[in-house]
Amino acid sequence: MFRPIKVLVVDDSALVRDIIAKGLSQDPAIEVVGTAGDPYQARDRIQELHPDVITLDVEMPRMDGVEFLRKLMPQHPLPVVMVSALTERGKQITLEALEAGAVDFVAKPKADIARGLEMMMMELRTKIKIASTANVSHWKKMRPRHGHVAPFAVPQKGSKPLHESTDKVIAIGASTGGTEAIREILVHLPASMSGVVIVQHMPAGFTRLFAERLNSLCAMEVKEAADGDRIITGCALIAPGGQQMRVVRSGGVYRVAIRHEPPVNGHCPSVEVLFDSVAQQVGANAIGVMLTGMGADGADAMRRMRDAGARCLAQDEASCVVFGMPKEAYRRGGAEELVPLSEIAGRLLELTKK
Repeated sequence: MFRPIKVLVVDDSALVRDIIAKGLSQDPAIEVVGTAGDPYQARDRIQELHPDVITLDVEMPRMDGVEFLRKLMPQHPLPVVMVSALTERGKQITLEALEAGAVDFVAKPKADIARGLEMMMMELRTKIKIASTANVSHWKKMRPRHGHVAPFAVPQKGSKPLHESTDKVIAIGASTGGTEAIREILVHLPASMSGVVIVQHMPAGFTRLFAERLNSLCAMEVKEAADGDRIITGCALIAPGGQQMRVVRSGGVYRVAIRHEPPVNGHCPSVEVLFDSVAQQVGANAIGVMLTGMGADGADAMRRMRDAGARCLAQDEASCVVFGMPKEAYRRGGAEELVPLSEIAGRLLELTKK
């Protein structure tokens, strides 16, 4: 029997709570079971109403969304979709919220409020449905991570000069839950690792901060990609939000091409676009990794990578927040094996040595 997704709306503004509640209630698959004005009210309402998903304002008085998540997730893990301001501070807190256990986020409109609000509500309804399927059980009893570092040592930055081209190119695609999965992999890779190119489904304005945050944690250099950047040993390039990224080859050198182009499979950047270019330009010198995410973006292109001789892995179901993209990559013959997230960095080290 059909049961709507029970949602608790948490925001310090009564007006915003009302707008979100009314917007969500337009979808018969969603039932707003309650609202809360701050995290303390939210805690009580969670125990009372047992929601399936929470929408949570990033910036609130008394306790911000990140601190609330750090307290909530180890005790009572629930799928949370953040509602984020597009200020620099709002973006930074949003990334911290993803680290603290939020499944995804939507950005509040800055201009053309009426149209922007309608689009935000469409996105929020979609992401609530995705979040309702998310596996957040691994947060139970997990200790909060403040400035997480890798549990085993990796070489420090600068231990290998970043000037040589690399025969191998590692291409990673991810969506919902991917920011944490990417971090988990990159913090375990040494500065001598083959060049990495990454598409994480994320809007413009967030990818630069995401890259900077990873760069502060990793032995590899991590940066938001710019058009013409070389793919070199010890460097990971993250596709900028709102643009498509491809790998192009010029002689023995690999570079990225960044273009303002329409979405593919509903996404910009798209994993399909990146993986297709890797299949064509890198072939057997590539290693593909498909991480957690909803849908099938990149699944067909990963099959083409494998047909071109690339080695291809996908994250296993138990360690995924959403086992959509890895499942499709494996089902369609792109991924040759499903690997727990904790083992992917090790597998990449093995494959780059072959």
